[in-house]
Amino acid sequence: MPTISLKGTNMPESPIRKLAPFADIAKQKGHKVYHLNIGQPDIKTPEVAIEAVKNIDLTIIEYSPSAGYESYRKKLAQFYQRQNVNVNPEDIIITTGGSEALLFALATITDPGDEIIIPEPFYANYHAFASSTSATVIPVISSIENGFALPSIEEVEKLITPKTKAILICNPGNPTGYLYTEAEIKQLAGLIKKHDLYLIADEVYREFLYDKDDVHYSVMNLEEVQQNVIMVDSVSKRYSMCGARIGCLVTKNRDVLSTVMKFAQARLSPPTIEQIACEAAIDTPQSYFDEVISEYKSRRDTLITELNKIEGVIVTKPKGAFYCIAQLPIDDADQFAQWLLESYDLNGETVMVAPAAGFYSTPGMGLNQVRIAYVLNKKDLISAVNVLKEALLVYNKK
Repeated sequence: MPTISLKGTNMPESPIRKLAPFADIAKQKGHKVYHLNIGQPDIKTPEVAIEAVKNIDLTIIEYSPSAGYESYRKKLAQFYQRQNVNVNPEDIIITTGGSEALLFALATITDPGDEIIIPEPFYANYHAFASSTSATVIPVISSIENGFALPSIEEVEKLITPKTKAILICNPGNPTGYLYTEAEIKQLAGLIKKHDLYLIADEVYREFLYDKDDVHYSVMNLEEVQQNVIMVDSVSKRYSMCGARIGCLVTKNRDVLSTVMKFAQARLSPPTIEQIACEAAIDTPQSYFDEVISEYKSRRDTLITELNKIEGVIVTKPKGAFYCIAQLPIDDADQFAQWLLESYDLNGETVMVAPAAGFYSTPGMGLNQVRIAYVLNKKDLISAVNVLKEALLVYNKK
């Protein structure tokens, strides 16, 4: 029988989706499953995007240009400029989701065996993207005790070798909700300048900040190292358009852009209809975002308050995105998460969480942690955490 590639064999499972079959079985039993495992917002997509799709006047759904429609890239550049991010249309390549942008970035800058330093825990698919491009993830461990802050720049620098090609961050962070300060971003800029590395920043949650004095500082504003910087973005969370699968790669580096374009041409083009919706979505009024951020702030505060009521749970308040890592009084979150779906319900209800070990690449880390996405309404969040509380009591008596 033909063999499977080492690349395929080593591809990690998604901690977010791997328990889905158990959730399906729980639902078949008639149980209500509170999905805290995945960042699928229940916020409505802006009406302007929906209307743009309804009113499409096309007789042929054609390929778009490989870089995406120029009209969309122009409006997107104007959107960034309104946020004081210095970006021009020619700095942008539209991609099939932020995922493709990250894949294109890693494929462009790494050869097999090259290393990417990533603060962990990190978005689980970063590991998958690195595996897809035969790059090696080198983790620098952050801690729940200090809110998953960036480790000291000295700790990061210790990991740099001749094979290091980039540092990759998510700001604000998935799965931790950590928001990098301007000072931390500038420290990383100094490091990549010193060692001539790339800094890749996944900024898809840039709008999702909840405390009055917090500000998002984009890597695109690092003028001294603009040739070393690559930004990744997406419409998925901003406009609650996860299924649209439209993202972008942004950089001032012309060599990077021309190489990314080769990959973009090889996959032909990003989706046509979804670009039309996303271009229209840029006209979403500020009132939409004000309401969304207010709602998520309230959900965050509700979730953290309820989790802090559970004996033995450790959680820090996230500053951005809509996730947190919670440390539970258990030994194995994978087993616990599966047990929740397979063997437990409280009055016909149970909870699906994402075991956090899948967000680490260091063996043995995050075994008693879960990622929770606060994308449910407050009533459901309170109910879900109550189920979690009672489940822990039963599980630890087993």
